[in-house]
Amino acid sequence: MSERDALDRHALGRALTALANASANDMLARAYGPAPKARARRIGLTGAPGAGKSTLAGHLALHRAQSRRMAVLAVDPSSPKSGGAILGDRIRMDDLAGSPDLYIRSIGSRSTSDGLSDNLPEMLDLMDVHGFDEVLLETVGVGQAEYAAREQVDTLLLVLLPESGDVVQAMKAGIMEMADIFVVNKCDLAGAQKMAADIQRIAAVSRREPGAWRPTVLLASASLPDSIARLSAAIDAHQVWLADSPRRAQLQLERSRYRLRRVVERLAASAIAALDAPVLERSMSQQLSHVIESLQRSVRLAPPAR
Repeated sequence: MSERDALDRHALGRALTALANASANDMLARAYGPAPKARARRIGLTGAPGAGKSTLAGHLALHRAQSRRMAVLAVDPSSPKSGGAILGDRIRMDDLAGSPDLYIRSIGSRSTSDGLSDNLPEMLDLMDVHGFDEVLLETVGVGQAEYAAREQVDTLLLVLLPESGDVVQAMKAGIMEMADIFVVNKCDLAGAQKMAADIQRIAAVSRREPGAWRPTVLLASASLPDSIARLSAAIDAHQVWLADSPRRAQLQLERSRYRLRRVVERLAASAIAALDAPVLERSMSQQLSHVIESLQRSVRLAPPAR
């Protein structure tokens, strides 16, 4: 790995904490400009709870950190009452820490319901500022609802367990169009080979545009280093394909839309929460007018974008 400045973990930790705690109004006050083009490669890892995502993510990150500066952002569910998070992903990955080029951070999902976290786009941008070559994003794990993860990463891994459900039904839910790499995890369990074969069969008959990426299907286990190496090589292959694909520019547009949409959603949610009883007893159009006025005030008070 080429010489570079040492990673200031304390400064990065403080900056991530500030972003995690920032409200939508705080983000406007920071006067962010257009979403920058990401320099660090972004790998997403999603799947249903219990699929072994955290353990797999930790071993994959440790493997890839041998030749690059690697960050892991693991999103944990936040309590809807207190807003706090158990941050179990960090606990499960702590034994992998120690590499000077591997940084692991758990973040709470906060107000999101899409498997990500408040201000996640800005957190990912921060990884570029601190010189990371690659960021591995592990989502909460709500399964088929996590389409937002698709917009935030270059390569998306969907982790599945053997005998974890009807694969055909998963295809109908759109998962086949979402993932770049399918990982049948804990491949020592019964049914792993059959599930991988079922996914490959469905992928082979799925409609795709000419030149589109054909998803890779792999068997993996955190206890089998060769399977982690094969998964890492599949990620590299997808990154090579993406470099010459118009898909990269499309992803940038999708990320910009997502970032704007999340800020608007949070501002609107705050404005709605502030409506008092007299307003809520009025017509829907009058209620909406109050919300729009609140949004306009927020924008007027924000400084010009840098």
